[in-house]
Amino acid sequence: MEKEIPDQLATLGHPQRLAVFRLLMRRYPDRVPAGELATVLDLKASTLSAYLAALQRAGLVQQTRVGTSLRYTVDMSALQALFTHLFTDCCRGRPDLCSPFPTGATPMADRTFNVLFICVGNSARSIFAESILRATAGDRFTVYSAGTRPYSELNPFALQVLRDKGHDISVLRAKNVSEFSGPGAPDLDFVFTVCDLAANEECPAWEGQPISGHWGMPDPVKADGTEAEKALAFQQAYGALKSRIEAFAALPLESLDRIALQNAVDDIGRTKPEDQA
Repeated sequence: MEKEIPDQLATLGHPQRLAVFRLLMRRYPDRVPAGELATVLDLKASTLSAYLAALQRAGLVQQTRVGTSLRYTVDMSALQALFTHLFTDCCRGRPDLCSPFPTGATPMADRTFNVLFICVGNSARSIFAESILRATAGDRFTVYSAGTRPYSELNPFALQVLRDKGHDISVLRAKNVSEFSGPGAPDLDFVFTVCDLAANEECPAWEGQPISGHWGMPDPVKADGTEAEKALAFQQAYGALKSRIEAFAALPLESLDRIALQNAVDDIGRTKPEDQA
């Protein structure tokens, strides 16, 4: 580790390489296409390739090929080894000095948990998630949704699906994520992004270090075809989210420590939406 750690820190010391790494962390456990990384970060393909190659050499990022596309994800075991080394060697295992967030040794308290679902427009997927969790386990969770750039109106196809499923839509409105940061905002226990575009954007630094997850899925708003085909896309998005949220609601939150709970949330995110619809 004596060679790897300085190399990893030096690699992350470059602002744009760090930006690539941070984006991959926000998208974890997704494997993100190189083209999407370049678009989001406004980088030339050749420049991004050099940054990704450096991160790979440092052992921080893994590359896989899916068809003709190269996809990238954080090497979480290498990142954990880096943090462990810094904590045990540099900090001498002093949590009072080096750990600004809960270490995960204590299970979550038995109480009502605050959950926020984030999308870009807060018009379809995030309001689906809000409505489903409220209906599934509303006695255990206080549920919110918001958008990084919310539309002024909720999507009519989404609202019709919710009506058909028996959800109360009178409580729904488009909101900006800024409502959930700063003085007076609820203390969040869980924050989930349900679309890739929202996960690609910088969100506020949440107070209290809530457990976060990325459950991205295709945007039904962008579906083409007949009215029936568009409606089907919304039904499929609803079904995929329902499966994920039911799995989340079934977790024994009061008996899992923070690390186990984060791993469980990541595992739910790894399931492909088409396998859940």
